[in-house]
Amino acid sequence: RTRRSRLSHRLLSLLVSLGLALATASAQSTQPSFPRFNFNVGGGLGIGKADVGRFVGTSYNGVAGAGMNLSRMFGFNAEYMYYGLPFKDSVRQGQFGGHPVSGSVQAASLNGIVTPLHGRLGVYGIFGVGFYVRNVSTTKTVLPAGTLWQPAWRWWDLTHTTGIGQEVLPYDQTISSNTKDAGGFNAGGGFTFRLNHLHHAKLYVEARYHRAYHSDGQTTFIP
Repeated sequence: RTRRSRLSHRLLSLLVSLGLALATASAQSTQPSFPRFNFNVGGGLGIGKADVGRFVGTSYNGVAGAGMNLSRMFGFNAEYMYYGLPFKDSVRQGQFGGHPVSGSVQAASLNGIVTPLHGRLGVYGIFGVGFYVRNVSTTKTVLPAGTLWQPAWRWWDLTHTTGIGQEVLPYDQTISSNTKDAGGFNAGGGFTFRLNHLHHAKLYVEARYHRAYHSDGQTTFIP
């Protein structure tokens, strides 16, 4: 299997294992005065910061998670996130010669949840740490020595050096795909609105800051 498929399998296994653990805990405990478990699924837009903002700009994301509430105010969850990296047309044309270029960030995180305001309308904060995998790809191309260095190539681990007043490739290199792993953190919050049906499920609107410390620079964005 490819590295991306192995990552997806590991993240799915993590969420399934957590679900089995929660089900076991439920069978061994009495029903509390608050919901024992929490589950979430969502998606929306994303705002890129730093390199993500320069190369990608506005993006899209999806999340799914499951966890346990320790009390009405405190809980935790494990969450999987997919964040798309659709490169800007200006970057694709200017730095990749119009060739197709794409990427994504996949992450698994463990998060603490604080809910100080309950009721029909609710407010919560969320923060945690995670493992982030950034993958990028483009059409396989051999770049000859002396080619002018492009900023977005940083995500492909190409070696560059100072030429006559500008950055160039010191020898022939191939650009195709590249994957980087890193640890990171997230922090944010949101609002909830409790429904009168679907077992009192809640709609939520959330913004969360993510930062991953990849070796070629921080990957930061706000889904």
